[in-house]
Parts: sequence; structure tokens; C-alpha cells
Amino acid sequence: MNVVKTSIEGVVIIEPKIFGDSRGYFFESYNQRDFADVIDTTFVQDNESLSCYGVVRGLHFQRPPYAQSKLVRVVSGCVLDVAVDIRRESPTYGQHVSVELSEDNHRQLFLPKGMAHGFAVLSPRAVFQYKCDNFYHPDAEGAIAWDDPVLNIDWHLPAEVIILSEKDKHHPLFNQFTSPF
Repeated sequence: MNVVKTSIEGVVIIEPKIFGDSRGYFFESYNQRDFADVIDTTFVQDNESLSCYGVVRGLHFQRPPYAQSKLVRVVSGCVLDVAVDIRRESPTYGQHVSVELSEDNHRQLFLPKGMAHGFAVLSPRAVFQYKCDNFYHPDAEGAIAWDDPVLNIDWHLPAEVIILSEKDKHHPLFNQFTSPF
């Protein structure tokens, strides 16, 4: 696999080695031995979501001690995946990286603890999977407004097509938010 560092320490793009022929393709989406040099964590929960075009989910995180590192990928469709550094002592605090993850490029994104995470669905439908290294705790949920003007994230969608959950319409702006990291 090819590991691509991003501008945020600990956030990496993983490009698996694809083996293809006339029958289709094969790749290992996760192999603990191969990932050990890149990801120093043990995953305990896998999640999957199905969303339609225009859905924006995020920017979510879990507060300590329930913070989560995540390894995310798209099984079908295409999303723009976004990680925002919310580690107060980080030189990239308040900065974000975004990457297209799709069924065609098979890329994955690893996000260490201390990232707010979100994605926008760019295809008619997308199946999104993520591995987490801590169990979900509803009381530890945290979030930042997806459309925060300070973060200035280009979600690659026209504003009029964006679909949000009721919860995601009411998160605090970055400047009103106190990071627990």
C-alpha cells in the first residue's frame, strides 16, 4: 500500500494495492500487520452509512475519554471526506484536509483522535464505512458547524442541494467552540 502524508500530522491517505483482472479486482482493505507501521491503534467497532447525493454529515467527534481514531473508506459512490484538526496544541489547529474517497480510487483516510470529521456525498448514493478504535458514547458527542466561515470548507456541492440532519443544522461555530483536546 502507498501511504500519503497530509498537511495535518497523523492524518494519512492510504492507497491500497489493487489486484485486478478480467474477473474484477481484489484488495486488502485492512491488514493489521501491514497497517501497524502506519496506524498505532486497535479497532473495536465498524460502522456503515448509506447516503444520497447532497448529504453532508459532520463535523463530528467524540470527547475524551471516548475519543475515536477512524479509518474511513467508500464502498460504493464518491464522497469528499474532511478532517479538521481540533487539537489545541497542534500547529495545524483549525486547519482541515479534504480528499475524495470513491469506489474507483479505493482510497482510505486515517484520522487520529482530535479530529472533527465530516463528509459530503458527491455521487447519487454512497456507502461509507469506518473503523473506530473506541466505542460510540452518545454523551460524548461533539460537533462544529459544517459551514463555519473560519474553516471555509469547500464541500464541492452547490448550497441549494445540501441535505443535513436536524442535529447538524445547529452545531456551534469554530470560534464559539472549546476543544476538549
